[in-house]
Amino acid sequence: MDNLNLTTLQKGQTMVNDVAIDAFAAGFRGNLLTGKDLDYNAARTIWNAMIDRRPGLIARCAGAADVVRAVRFARDNNLLVSVRGGGHGIAGNAVCEGGIVIDLSAMKSVRVDPEIRRAWIGPGATLADVDQETMAFGLVLPTGINSTTGIAGLTLGGGFGWLTRKFGLTVDNLLSVDVVTADGELVKASETERPDLFWALRGGGGNFGVVTSFEFQLNPLNTEVLAGLVVHPFADAEKVLKEYRQALEAAPDELTCWVVMRQAPPLPFLPQEWHGKEVLVLAMCYCGDMAAGEKATSRLRAIGKPIADVVGPVPFTGWQQAFDPLLTPGARNYWKSQDFASLSDAAIDVLLNAVRKLPGPECEIFVGHVGGAAGRIPTEATAFPQRSSHFVMNVHARWRESGMDASCIGWARELFEATKPLAVGTAYINFMPEDETDRVEMAYGANYARLAEIKLRYDPNNLFRMNQNVKPTAAVRAA
Repeated sequence: MDNLNLTTLQKGQTMVNDVAIDAFAAGFRGNLLTGKDLDYNAARTIWNAMIDRRPGLIARCAGAADVVRAVRFARDNNLLVSVRGGGHGIAGNAVCEGGIVIDLSAMKSVRVDPEIRRAWIGPGATLADVDQETMAFGLVLPTGINSTTGIAGLTLGGGFGWLTRKFGLTVDNLLSVDVVTADGELVKASETERPDLFWALRGGGGNFGVVTSFEFQLNPLNTEVLAGLVVHPFADAEKVLKEYRQALEAAPDELTCWVVMRQAPPLPFLPQEWHGKEVLVLAMCYCGDMAAGEKATSRLRAIGKPIADVVGPVPFTGWQQAFDPLLTPGARNYWKSQDFASLSDAAIDVLLNAVRKLPGPECEIFVGHVGGAAGRIPTEATAFPQRSSHFVMNVHARWRESGMDASCIGWARELFEATKPLAVGTAYINFMPEDETDRVEMAYGANYARLAEIKLRYDPNNLFRMNQNVKPTAAVRAA
């Protein structure tokens, strides 16, 4: 390969020697991109349009060997490293400034063995890639709610969505990983091989290495689920939320119902006079027998006087993509999140007050109800700490023009501060923006000390720090 002449690729305050760069390029099977390449700008662009960073080198890996070479090159030259899977993370840590991006997006393979109900998935696969392959065999992996999300980042942060209450978190279905550690070695981690590393990877984010393959246990699922939206006027929101809260107390694991509050988009089933007006939406999914689903959802669907009820049998793969049009790339996004043990009257009051002050037509608040199977796993079983049945609030500020930055970010932060006294303190790291690095220890709660000690063993120099970073620290032992 020709000399890359990377004048922006720096180690500390000095430039990386071109000879070292050429040696790296010579054995690299994928593609290496710099600012001179036509594909460079597209390759550095990620889902959140607020992130505008210019890495010195983007290493688009073709396989695990490329990842090993890239990690060793970064380590030997003391480079800032970011790792890109789907590029969907709100914090934008998939792209760094001036360093090297280890880009896994081409590693999209999904192989299913229907006999033993397992799948081996590459780190560049999206949830849509996974669903297409697994559902062909009537099998499913519980993941998130937006099909363009990457499986790698979702899994490493925990992973929850429509099927969490029935089948657990994404990490609860993880059997093993192949991972390149900070010393540039490809190793396997599972319950029996490097169990400490495997424990940390199940919720500890990208702190411990670059995963090149995930092995998952799959679950049987009918190709159709009972799912859809029930849309209420915002004027009825307080009553709806309190009845929603009560209805969930007896909800079976097969039923998941989330709340979305925002200005109504121009959905075809909504009367035109409601477009652009504040609404409350109950988004529900029942992943079992249809007749049982009709019974299980009846109490939720009987709440209030909805504007529209479009709950019915739908292909699960279609339901997984239902929210994609509202979450396309190219918008500016800023999130704030809290975990609630319960949806208290005080929390409802704060949320409703915030909806009355929405700063833009794409800004929203959603409240996801989890628990179920995921809540029956002990907190210490995986790095993911939030195991009690609870509600997850995500304040989703989304807008198009940079001139709206202050109002949209300010709105999200104001709501976050107002809900602090009502929250339990933990957080889903995949919902945390880049300015919440001081919140990481609290987010992991009692699991943080063990994570920090494992980080010290596997990445003592913090090579993998473009993430919600766990600092490598020895545990303090009692005398």
